[in-house]
Amino acid sequence: MLKGDELAQISAPQSEKTKELLLKKEAYVASGISASVPIFIKQAKGAVIEDIDGNRYIDFYAGIGVTTAGHCPEPVVDAIKEQAENLLHSCFMVSMYDSYVELSKKLTEIAPGSFDKKAMLVNSGAEAVENAVKIARAYTGRQGIVCFESGFHGRTLLTMSLTSKVKPYKYGFGPYAPEIYKVPFPNLYRGQLHVGKEDAVKAYLDYFERFFAAEVDPSHIAAIIIEPVQGEGGFNVTPKEYMKGLRELCDKHGILLIADEVQTGFCRTGRMFAMEHYDVSADLITMAKSIASGMPLSAVVGRKEVMDSVGAGRIGGTYGGNPVACRAALATIKYMEDNKLADKSADLGEKIVARVGKLQADFPVIGDIRNLGSMIGIEFIKDTATKEPDKYSVTAIIEECRKEGLLLIGAGIFGNVIRMLPPVVLTDAQFEQAMGIFESAVRKVLSK
Repeated sequence: MLKGDELAQISAPQSEKTKELLLKKEAYVASGISASVPIFIKQAKGAVIEDIDGNRYIDFYAGIGVTTAGHCPEPVVDAIKEQAENLLHSCFMVSMYDSYVELSKKLTEIAPGSFDKKAMLVNSGAEAVENAVKIARAYTGRQGIVCFESGFHGRTLLTMSLTSKVKPYKYGFGPYAPEIYKVPFPNLYRGQLHVGKEDAVKAYLDYFERFFAAEVDPSHIAAIIIEPVQGEGGFNVTPKEYMKGLRELCDKHGILLIADEVQTGFCRTGRMFAMEHYDVSADLITMAKSIASGMPLSAVVGRKEVMDSVGAGRIGGTYGGNPVACRAALATIKYMEDNKLADKSADLGEKIVARVGKLQADFPVIGDIRNLGSMIGIEFIKDTATKEPDKYSVTAIIEECRKEGLLLIGAGIFGNVIRMLPPVVLTDAQFEQAMGIFESAVRKVLSK
């Protein structure tokens, strides 16, 4: 059994068992379910993963932002075991159980916003977004939804329509859902409006004046949905003044503001929720990923009057708020609070950015380093003048890191961003080893 403080160690070659499983995967798993790393995990604890061949890796992608509290936190595992022995499933919409109510209460207490709130529970981030849109439409009586270029909100038909990345997510899957309207995201490094940083926020907010005249009247818009930090889009951080202006715009036109915190929520950004970094509150928040340390669970939390605008039986589902997942979430949140993981996330983010900043001084083609807490994006370019995306170097660096025992994944619509999402329970020794591996890989690839 792993203790969680082990270091990366790559010592065993690919075994016959791994080769056999790869062949079985190819034979029986749909080709669209791809895997970027050719390993099969045996166990994981804290920030370390061990494959079936005995190789150990430091995990810097956290199951795509899920294991912020680390793999298999003991209180969470204990809560899952206890619940599984007593009740695995009952549809809450037929016969209720206390953990659904307890978790809903807890989520309304910790979600930002000084107003009465209610919650609903479902299974995935995409489901949460789907339901937030349904609730917004029911409350406002409007159909239009505004979203942002480079955004990612899921893979269902509606959430894929809200998403901005053609390949692999949208190509060939149309026609897309109607009443979806996209506007440019205020990317201060690679902005579409071609204005200086000092004028960018105002320019992106002013864009709505033209947008409402040319594309859709604001009286038709039910909600604007935004990720405080774009995930798949490249870890682009929403500027504080832009979020403030967006809130004012929504209030002016009777539009709801939805914060998609599926990836940013639960201590990832140095606060329990990323919206706590801003001086405004969203009307609805979607949350998932780190909510239950890997158990399938998500939620929509919002203003009481908005959440109650949908009649009985119109939202929900068979598995939403499964009792085992609810207990895992309650234990996860308590573990985060007891161990001050939000503070640890903020500190970890500062340390990583400082180390990568030293690399950037030697390699200016590390075009941008951006973060909110320990949600860190590192953008690679071919030329500092043109900012041409460098997907090749990102792919090569990720592979070099994997060979040495550090697991990373990419992001960005051009695939030229390395995202770092380490479990914030990372030990100092694991941090030093991971950053050493990353720095060596960057120097090796960029020095060629």
